[in-house]
Amino acid sequence: MADLDGTQTEKKEKEFHTQTPQETPGFFLKGSHQYDWGLKNRLSRVFNPKTGRTIMLAFDHGYFMGPTTGLERVDQTILPLEPYCDCLMLTRGIQRSIIPASTQKAVALRASGGTSMVSPDDVWEGELDGKPLKLSRPGYEPLSYEDTAVDIEDALRLNACVLAVQVFIGSQHERRSLQNMTKLIDAANRYGIAVMGVVAVGRAMARTAQYFRLATRIMAELGCHLVKCYHTDEDFDTITSCCPVPIVIAGGKKRPELDALKMAYDACQQGASGVDMGRNIFQSDAPVPMMKAVRGVVHEGLKPEEAYQMYQDLKNA
Repeated sequence: MADLDGTQTEKKEKEFHTQTPQETPGFFLKGSHQYDWGLKNRLSRVFNPKTGRTIMLAFDHGYFMGPTTGLERVDQTILPLEPYCDCLMLTRGIQRSIIPASTQKAVALRASGGTSMVSPDDVWEGELDGKPLKLSRPGYEPLSYEDTAVDIEDALRLNACVLAVQVFIGSQHERRSLQNMTKLIDAANRYGIAVMGVVAVGRAMARTAQYFRLATRIMAELGCHLVKCYHTDEDFDTITSCCPVPIVIAGGKKRPELDALKMAYDACQQGASGVDMGRNIFQSDAPVPMMKAVRGVVHEGLKPEEAYQMYQDLKNA
Protein backbone atom coordinates (compact mmCIF):
# COMPACT_ATOMS: atom_id res chain seq x y z
CA MET A 1 0.00 0.00 0.00
CA ALA A 2 1.33 3.42 -0.92
CA ASP A 3 2.46 5.64 1.93
CA LEU A 4 0.36 8.69 2.72
CA ASP A 5 2.16 12.02 2.98
CA GLY A 6 3.81 12.37 6.34
CA THR A 7 3.10 8.85 7.57
CA GLN A 8 6.61 7.60 6.84
CA THR A 9 9.91 9.16 5.89
CA GLU A 10 9.89 9.56 2.14
CA LYS A 11 12.84 8.16 0.22
CA LYS A 12 12.60 10.80 -2.48
CA GLU A 13 11.66 14.45 -2.17
CA LYS A 14 8.42 15.37 -3.90
CA GLU A 15 8.62 17.33 -7.13
CA PHE A 16 5.49 19.18 -8.25
CA HIS A 17 7.06 20.93 -11.31
CA THR A 18 5.11 24.06 -10.43
CA GLN A 19 7.00 26.08 -13.06
CA THR A 20 6.03 23.76 -15.93
CA PRO A 21 2.42 24.10 -17.14
CA GLN A 22 0.59 20.91 -18.08
CA GLU A 23 0.20 20.69 -21.86
CA THR A 24 -3.30 20.84 -23.38
CA PRO A 25 -2.82 19.95 -27.07
CA GLY A 26 -5.63 21.08 -29.32
CA PHE A 27 -7.78 22.70 -26.62
CA PHE A 28 -7.27 25.66 -24.32
CA LEU A 29 -8.41 24.09 -21.03
CA LYS A 30 -6.16 21.98 -18.84
CA GLY A 31 -6.78 18.24 -19.02
CA SER A 32 -9.76 18.62 -21.35
CA HIS A 33 -8.29 18.03 -24.82
CA GLN A 34 -9.56 14.46 -25.21
CA TYR A 35 -13.23 15.08 -24.38
CA ASP A 36 -16.02 14.89 -26.94
CA TRP A 37 -17.21 17.99 -28.79
CA GLY A 38 -20.31 18.63 -26.69
CA LEU A 39 -18.46 18.52 -23.38
CA LYS A 40 -15.70 20.79 -24.68
CA ASN A 41 -18.33 23.19 -26.00
CA ARG A 42 -19.99 23.34 -22.57
CA LEU A 43 -16.64 23.91 -20.88
CA SER A 44 -15.94 26.71 -23.38
CA ARG A 45 -19.05 28.43 -22.12
CA VAL A 46 -17.95 28.11 -18.50
CA PHE A 47 -14.31 29.10 -19.08
CA ASN A 48 -13.42 32.09 -21.24
CA PRO A 49 -11.37 30.68 -24.16
CA LYS A 50 -9.32 33.90 -24.35
CA THR A 51 -8.09 33.72 -20.75
CA GLY A 52 -8.73 30.08 -19.85
CA ARG A 53 -10.42 31.29 -16.66
CA THR A 54 -13.90 31.60 -15.25
CA ILE A 55 -15.84 33.74 -12.81
CA MET A 56 -18.57 31.58 -11.34
CA LEU A 57 -21.14 33.52 -9.35
CA ALA A 58 -22.05 31.22 -6.48
CA PHE A 59 -25.47 31.67 -4.90
CA ASP A 60 -26.45 28.07 -4.16
CA HIS A 61 -26.04 28.56 -0.40
CA GLY A 62 -29.77 28.35 0.23
CA TYR A 63 -29.84 24.59 -0.34
CA PHE A 64 -28.57 24.11 3.20
CA MET A 65 -28.49 27.64 4.72
CA GLY A 66 -31.86 29.01 3.62
CA PRO A 67 -32.20 32.79 2.95
CA THR A 68 -28.72 33.75 4.13
CA THR A 69 -27.67 37.40 4.15
CA GLY A 70 -27.68 38.78 0.63
CA LEU A 71 -29.87 36.00 -0.74
CA GLU A 72 -33.16 36.97 0.88
CA ARG A 73 -34.38 38.08 -2.56
CA VAL A 74 -32.30 36.54 -5.31
CA ASP A 75 -34.18 38.49 -7.97
CA GLN A 76 -33.08 41.76 -6.35
CA THR A 77 -29.47 40.93 -5.45
CA ILE A 78 -28.23 38.41 -8.01
CA LEU A 79 -29.86 39.36 -11.30
CA PRO A 80 -28.00 42.72 -11.45
CA LEU A 81 -24.72 40.74 -11.21
CA GLU A 82 -25.55 38.25 -13.95
CA PRO A 83 -24.15 40.27 -16.88
CA TYR A 84 -20.63 40.33 -15.40
CA CYS A 85 -20.03 36.64 -14.60
CA ASP A 86 -19.26 33.68 -16.86
CA CYS A 87 -21.28 31.04 -15.06
CA LEU A 88 -24.19 30.92 -12.62
CA MET A 89 -23.68 28.47 -9.74
CA LEU A 90 -27.17 27.77 -8.40
CA THR A 91 -29.88 25.25 -7.51
CA ARG A 92 -32.56 24.08 -9.89
CA GLY A 93 -35.29 25.65 -7.75
CA ILE A 94 -33.76 29.11 -8.08
CA GLN A 95 -32.98 28.58 -11.75
CA ARG A 96 -36.58 27.78 -12.61
CA SER A 97 -38.18 30.40 -10.38
CA ILE A 98 -35.85 33.38 -10.76
CA ILE A 99 -33.36 33.19 -13.65
CA PRO A 100 -34.68 34.42 -17.03
CA ALA A 101 -34.52 31.73 -19.70
CA SER A 102 -33.03 34.35 -22.01
CA THR A 103 -29.72 34.33 -20.10
CA GLN A 104 -26.66 33.43 -22.14
CA LYS A 105 -24.60 32.47 -19.10
CA ALA A 106 -23.44 28.93 -18.46
CA VAL A 107 -25.16 27.07 -15.65
CA ALA A 108 -23.41 25.11 -12.90
CA LEU A 109 -26.15 23.21 -11.14
CA ARG A 110 -25.91 22.13 -7.50
CA ALA A 111 -26.50 18.38 -7.73
CA SER A 112 -26.03 17.17 -4.15
CA GLY A 113 -27.86 17.90 -0.93
CA GLY A 114 -30.08 16.45 1.73
CA THR A 115 -28.93 18.04 4.99
CA SER A 116 -29.17 21.51 6.52
CA MET A 117 -27.29 23.67 8.99
CA VAL A 118 -29.88 22.72 11.60
CA SER A 119 -29.46 18.97 12.00
CA PRO A 120 -31.27 17.23 14.88
CA ASP A 121 -28.50 14.64 15.03
CA ASP A 122 -25.74 17.14 15.69
CA VAL A 123 -26.72 18.01 19.26
CA TRP A 124 -28.62 15.94 21.82
CA GLU A 125 -30.59 17.78 24.50
CA GLY A 126 -32.17 16.17 27.55
CA GLU A 127 -31.92 15.93 31.32
CA LEU A 128 -29.55 14.34 33.79
CA ASP A 129 -30.47 14.21 37.47
CA GLY A 130 -33.23 16.71 36.77
CA LYS A 131 -30.87 19.23 35.20
CA PRO A 132 -30.77 20.29 31.52
CA LEU A 133 -28.02 18.56 29.57
CA LYS A 134 -26.77 19.41 26.07
CA LEU A 135 -24.31 17.12 24.33
CA SER A 136 -22.62 17.45 20.98
CA ARG A 137 -21.17 14.51 19.13
CA PRO A 138 -17.45 15.17 18.56
CA GLY A 139 -16.35 14.33 15.06
CA TYR A 140 -19.90 13.86 13.80
CA GLU A 141 -20.66 15.90 10.71
CA PRO A 142 -24.31 15.75 9.67
CA LEU A 143 -23.66 18.03 6.69
CA SER A 144 -21.55 15.29 5.11
CA TYR A 145 -24.54 12.93 4.86
CA GLU A 146 -25.57 14.07 1.38
CA ASP A 147 -27.09 12.34 -1.60
CA THR A 148 -27.52 13.26 -5.24
CA ALA A 149 -30.35 15.75 -5.50
CA VAL A 150 -30.78 16.18 -9.27
CA ASP A 151 -31.60 13.53 -11.86
CA ILE A 152 -29.50 13.67 -15.03
CA GLU A 153 -32.63 14.12 -17.16
CA ASP A 154 -33.61 17.21 -15.20
CA ALA A 155 -30.07 18.57 -15.64
CA LEU A 156 -30.56 18.17 -19.39
CA ARG A 157 -33.91 19.95 -19.26
CA LEU A 158 -32.20 22.84 -17.46
CA ASN A 159 -29.38 22.94 -20.04
CA ALA A 160 -26.70 22.61 -17.36
CA CYS A 161 -23.06 22.81 -18.40
CA VAL A 162 -21.72 21.63 -15.03
CA LEU A 163 -23.08 19.54 -12.17
CA ALA A 164 -21.55 20.34 -8.78
CA VAL A 165 -21.31 17.64 -6.12
CA GLN A 166 -19.96 18.06 -2.60
CA VAL A 167 -17.26 15.57 -1.54
CA PHE A 168 -16.20 15.11 2.09
CA ILE A 169 -12.71 13.58 2.06
CA GLY A 170 -11.77 12.33 5.52
CA SER A 171 -15.25 12.76 6.99
CA GLN A 172 -17.62 10.22 8.47
CA HIS A 173 -19.49 9.90 5.17
CA GLU A 174 -16.56 10.16 2.76
CA ARG A 175 -17.40 6.94 0.93
CA ARG A 176 -21.01 7.94 0.41
CA SER A 177 -20.08 11.34 -1.02
CA LEU A 178 -17.51 9.78 -3.35
CA GLN A 179 -20.16 7.33 -4.59
CA ASN A 180 -22.51 10.26 -5.20
CA MET A 181 -19.78 11.82 -7.30
CA THR A 182 -18.81 8.75 -9.34
CA LYS A 183 -22.44 7.83 -10.11
CA LEU A 184 -23.05 11.40 -11.24
CA ILE A 185 -19.94 11.30 -13.44
CA ASP A 186 -21.13 8.09 -15.10
CA ALA A 187 -24.53 9.64 -15.85
CA ALA A 188 -23.12 13.01 -16.97
CA ASN A 189 -20.53 11.45 -19.28
CA ARG A 190 -23.33 9.89 -21.33
CA TYR A 191 -24.56 13.36 -22.27
CA GLY A 192 -21.41 15.49 -22.35
CA ILE A 193 -22.03 17.40 -19.12
CA ALA A 194 -19.12 18.28 -16.83
CA VAL A 195 -18.98 17.35 -13.16
CA MET A 196 -17.30 19.62 -10.62
CA GLY A 197 -16.15 18.01 -7.40
CA VAL A 198 -16.42 20.48 -4.53
CA VAL A 199 -13.94 19.90 -1.71
CA ALA A 200 -15.97 20.20 1.48
CA VAL A 201 -13.93 21.05 4.56
CA GLY A 202 -15.40 19.67 7.76
CA ARG A 203 -15.01 21.21 11.16
CA ALA A 204 -12.15 18.87 12.02
CA MET A 205 -10.28 19.39 8.74
CA ALA A 206 -7.23 21.61 8.43
CA ARG A 207 -7.19 23.85 5.38
CA THR A 208 -3.70 22.85 4.33
CA ALA A 209 -2.03 22.27 0.98
CA GLN A 210 -1.42 18.65 1.95
CA TYR A 211 -5.13 18.02 2.48
CA PHE A 212 -6.20 19.81 -0.71
CA ARG A 213 -3.57 17.99 -2.78
CA LEU A 214 -5.07 14.74 -1.57
CA ALA A 215 -8.72 15.73 -2.00
CA THR A 216 -8.44 17.36 -5.43
CA ARG A 217 -6.31 14.56 -6.83
CA ILE A 218 -8.73 11.88 -5.62
CA MET A 219 -11.65 13.61 -7.32
CA ALA A 220 -9.72 14.15 -10.55
CA GLU A 221 -8.56 10.53 -10.59
CA LEU A 222 -12.16 9.36 -10.18
CA GLY A 223 -13.26 11.37 -13.20
CA CYS A 224 -14.21 14.94 -12.25
CA HIS A 225 -13.80 17.40 -15.08
CA LEU A 226 -13.00 20.30 -12.76
CA VAL A 227 -12.54 20.78 -9.03
CA LYS A 228 -13.40 23.50 -6.55
CA CYS A 229 -11.33 23.98 -3.40
CA TYR A 230 -10.17 26.69 -1.03
CA HIS A 231 -7.07 28.80 -1.51
CA THR A 232 -4.17 28.28 0.89
CA ASP A 233 -1.63 30.88 1.95
CA GLU A 234 1.24 28.47 1.37
CA ASP A 235 2.05 26.02 -1.45
CA PHE A 236 -1.17 26.56 -3.38
CA ASP A 237 0.78 26.12 -6.61
CA THR A 238 1.53 22.52 -5.59
CA ILE A 239 -2.23 21.87 -5.42
CA THR A 240 -2.91 23.21 -8.91
CA SER A 241 0.21 21.58 -10.32
CA CYS A 242 -0.57 18.01 -9.26
CA CYS A 243 -4.28 18.21 -10.11
CA PRO A 244 -4.65 17.25 -13.82
CA VAL A 245 -7.95 19.15 -14.30
CA PRO A 246 -8.84 22.83 -13.74
CA ILE A 247 -9.20 24.12 -10.19
CA VAL A 248 -11.44 27.04 -9.28
CA ILE A 249 -11.25 28.49 -5.82
CA ALA A 250 -14.10 28.95 -3.41
CA GLY A 251 -14.63 32.48 -2.17
CA GLY A 252 -15.57 31.33 1.31
CA LYS A 253 -16.81 33.62 4.04
CA LYS A 254 -17.09 37.37 3.56
CA ARG A 255 -13.80 39.20 3.95
CA PRO A 256 -12.72 42.80 3.23
CA GLU A 257 -12.89 43.59 -0.49
CA LEU A 258 -9.16 44.09 -0.94
CA ASP A 259 -8.43 40.79 0.79
CA ALA A 260 -10.89 38.98 -1.47
CA LEU A 261 -9.29 40.53 -4.55
CA LYS A 262 -5.81 39.56 -3.33
CA MET A 263 -7.00 35.98 -2.81
CA ALA A 264 -8.42 35.81 -6.35
CA TYR A 265 -5.26 37.32 -7.82
CA ASP A 266 -2.88 35.05 -5.91
CA ALA A 267 -4.89 31.95 -6.79
CA CYS A 268 -4.87 32.76 -10.52
CA GLN A 269 -1.16 33.53 -10.45
CA GLN A 270 -0.59 30.18 -8.76
CA GLY A 271 -2.42 28.11 -11.36
CA ALA A 272 -6.12 28.37 -10.54
CA SER A 273 -8.48 28.56 -13.51
CA GLY A 274 -10.74 31.11 -11.88
CA VAL A 275 -13.01 31.66 -8.90
CA ASP A 276 -16.40 30.46 -7.70
CA MET A 277 -17.25 33.45 -5.53
CA GLY A 278 -20.49 34.35 -3.80
CA ARG A 279 -20.58 36.01 -0.40
CA ASN A 280 -17.56 38.19 -1.16
CA ILE A 281 -19.60 39.67 -3.99
CA PHE A 282 -23.27 39.69 -3.03
CA GLN A 283 -22.54 40.59 0.61
CA SER A 284 -20.27 43.46 -0.42
CA ASP A 285 -21.33 47.05 0.29
CA ALA A 286 -21.38 47.54 -3.50
CA PRO A 287 -21.96 44.17 -5.20
CA VAL A 288 -21.86 45.31 -8.85
CA PRO A 289 -18.59 47.26 -8.45
CA MET A 290 -17.12 44.28 -6.59
CA MET A 291 -18.23 41.94 -9.36
CA LYS A 292 -16.51 44.17 -11.93
CA ALA A 293 -13.36 44.35 -9.78
CA VAL A 294 -13.18 40.56 -9.56
CA ARG A 295 -13.58 40.43 -13.32
CA GLY A 296 -10.70 42.88 -13.62
CA VAL A 297 -8.44 40.56 -11.64
CA VAL A 298 -9.46 37.27 -13.26
CA HIS A 299 -9.85 38.28 -16.91
CA GLU A 300 -8.17 41.65 -17.36
CA GLY A 301 -4.91 41.17 -15.49
CA LEU A 302 -5.44 43.89 -12.90
CA LYS A 303 -3.38 43.81 -9.73
CA PRO A 304 -5.43 43.63 -6.50
CA GLU A 305 -4.73 47.27 -5.65
CA GLU A 306 -5.79 48.39 -9.14
CA ALA A 307 -8.98 46.34 -8.93
CA TYR A 308 -9.71 47.71 -5.46
CA GLN A 309 -9.31 51.26 -6.77
CA MET A 310 -11.76 50.37 -9.55
CA TYR A 311 -14.16 49.10 -6.88
CA GLN A 312 -13.86 52.31 -4.87
CA ASP A 313 -14.32 54.53 -7.93
CA LEU A 314 -17.41 52.63 -9.11
CA LYS A 315 -18.83 52.53 -5.60
CA ASN A 316 -18.40 56.27 -5.08
CA ALA A 317 -19.77 57.07 -8.52
